[in-house]
Amino acid sequence: MNHLRLLLLAAALAALAACQPKPAQPAGFTDTSPAIATVNGTPITRDFYEFYIKGITGKTSADLTPQMRATALDNLIRAKLVSEQAIKEGMDSKSDTAYLLQLSRLQVLEQAMQDHYLKDRQATEQELRAEYETQLGSMAKLEYHTRNILLATEPFAQKVVQRLEKGEKFEDVAKSASMDPSKTSGGDLPWMSTDRMPPEFAAAVVGLKPGEYTHKPVKTQYGWHVIELVETRDLQPPSFEQLKPRLEQVVQAKKFRNYMDELMRQAKIEKFDQAAAPAAGAAPAAPASPAAPTPQPGPAEPAK
Repeated sequence: MNHLRLLLLAAALAALAACQPKPAQPAGFTDTSPAIATVNGTPITRDFYEFYIKGITGKTSADLTPQMRATALDNLIRAKLVSEQAIKEGMDSKSDTAYLLQLSRLQVLEQAMQDHYLKDRQATEQELRAEYETQLGSMAKLEYHTRNILLATEPFAQKVVQRLEKGEKFEDVAKSASMDPSKTSGGDLPWMSTDRMPPEFAAAVVGLKPGEYTHKPVKTQYGWHVIELVETRDLQPPSFEQLKPRLEQVVQAKKFRNYMDELMRQAKIEKFDQAAAPAAGAAPAAPASPAAPTPQPGPAEPAK
């Protein structure tokens, strides 16, 4: 796995450096470290090699075995040769390649600016506690234990309702009529909160009392449902400590988002018609994927 990651990053770094129409090094930066190898007269410098190794392993080349060091250098050389050949064959003039290089540059610079901006703006305990309260306010308070019968059409679903109204047991009807994998357990679904259900399914569930079922079939992207609510229970929210790593990410992301918003306010920006005809040769939009079977999630987990 490490070897594959080394190869992929080497290819990306070397291709990005080699395919730039301008020098790969930014203005004001000069890599004066000695060459560790040359490829057709172009050096691969010691500092670039060490940067590559550290990015993959978190170590220096001195911490690697001789074989690992040799493999890493060979990967850089191979990537350099391939990228040079790509330029000779005009690959850098292809629109997809050029756009990918532009996007790569934007992403690298954005990440660098984010790291720089947030370096001295770490989330405080007060900010984390405030975000925790915000997160708690938006979390579901209940979990629901339900049973489900899934049908292909509304008429079929209505016939199932009629069978239930005549006194047949929900579990028995589910086993004989449902399209859902849960039919083998009588339509029984795991405990889940409404935020883990399809919206139409969730809306129907919260309108039921334990022991009740939907007398009007419920349509979702998966088909037509007849739903029974078995019981509810309070959902224990995750603790502050459980959520703390995620809270730190959220708070920091909001800080940098605010910084970007301020840059937007200060910039002179013009937006033009986004509904213009697609560029020549643009591929048509892909059709929507077919609906998947009804999800069968397990018990709710703390946010990660």
